[in-house]
Amino acid sequence: MSYFQWTIIFSSIIEIILLLLVLFFFLRLKKSETLLAELQKKQREFIEKLSFNAQLEQELVASFEQRQKELLLLEKKLETRARELSKLVKEAEKFTRSPLFLKQIIIAGYRTGQSIEELAKTTGLTKDEIELIVDSEK
Repeated sequence: MSYFQWTIIFSSIIEIILLLLVLFFFLRLKKSETLLAELQKKQREFIEKLSFNAQLEQELVASFEQRQKELLLLEKKLETRARELSKLVKEAEKFTRSPLFLKQIIIAGYRTGQSIEELAKTTGLTKDEIELIVDSEK
């Protein structure tokens, strides 16, 4: 074989090796592109999830603020009702301590069969006062 033939064979082998290297790099490039595309897809999904979570957080904060306002309003209403009930309780206490009311309770209790001792204990009056009220009604 001549020098020229050896050179052609050698250059053909080098060309085949280079072709294989180009093919190998092409396949690696294709794999890298696929991997990059997959990473970009996952990144978009992650950003979408983050945006969804941020939106949910904003809705929760808005809902929390609204509930805080509602709670403050309910607290004011509750305080108003408590004052009204306190006034009613005071008026009821005054009414229950009125002589006319006590007389009605004593007479009603006596008619239903309660003893003078029980009526005295219930109303906080003495037995003599209970007897006087019962006798005045007869």
